[in-house]
Amino acid sequence: MDRIYKALIFDNEISLTVMDTTDMVNRAIEIHSLTPLAAAALGRTMTATAFMAASSLKNQEDHLSVTVKGDGPGGSIVVCANQQLQIRGYIDNPQVDLPLKPNGKLDVASCVGKGRISVVRNIGLKKPYTGSCHIISGEIAEDFAAYYTYSEQQPTGIALGVKIGKDLKCIAAGGVVLQPMPGAKEENIQKAEELLDNFGAVSSLLEDLGFDGVIEKFFTGIEFNQYFPKYQCTCSRDYVDRILITLGEKELYETIGKEGKIEVVCHFCPEKYTYYKEDIDKLLGR
Repeated sequence: MDRIYKALIFDNEISLTVMDTTDMVNRAIEIHSLTPLAAAALGRTMTATAFMAASSLKNQEDHLSVTVKGDGPGGSIVVCANQQLQIRGYIDNPQVDLPLKPNGKLDVASCVGKGRISVVRNIGLKKPYTGSCHIISGEIAEDFAAYYTYSEQQPTGIALGVKIGKDLKCIAAGGVVLQPMPGAKEENIQKAEELLDNFGAVSSLLEDLGFDGVIEKFFTGIEFNQYFPKYQCTCSRDYVDRILITLGEKELYETIGKEGKIEVVCHFCPEKYTYYKEDIDKLLGR
């Protein structure tokens, strides 16, 4: 079971979040048949999005979407989340593959390329909140740290990691996020920076120690609020019905006439919705 632990540390002046998202990444690998490189890029983005959701979505109807739109061979990455921490995502090219970097690690930066991160957050206001910033490195963690700094004026330290085994399954995935509260003393900000230095290889720590072991080694005695994210698509036939209706009667019947049916395949899961003429008749009340 994936977990997000949140607490205030260092005189309650630093917000700490520790995450294990291994199951989420494995579910994405299963659904999308991801290469290790695609799994690393999408998995890091899903982990960052899970943090965003746990931190900023307070009401049941709140939801957000994150798009990492780079010019690399992986294409765009899209991840959506709601207040129940149901996370779903995809990468345009799930079969993307590139040579390993000289240090033997997956080249996520080249997979992503240059471009922008965009966040759309619906939190019950008249208009959704939108923010964006340039992709800084393509490594995802640095890019989300930059997003928080430039778009939300919130200094943030982020470590993210996804480790894939020889069997192409995720061995460990997760992250650590530290954010100073308003008015935090410089000495506590320095402590947070030193703490984050321990998590440069966060997925290896999770692999070696397990999530509970990481908590015991670095965060003994801290009382955490616990959250439980999971990969879960929220598509439904009712939702697809509403989308099709917006296309209009003319376009729907023209497609039925040419193809004999209308098929809608969800980007986030394997679900396929098929409509024949009688289904369209019913949908339009004919």
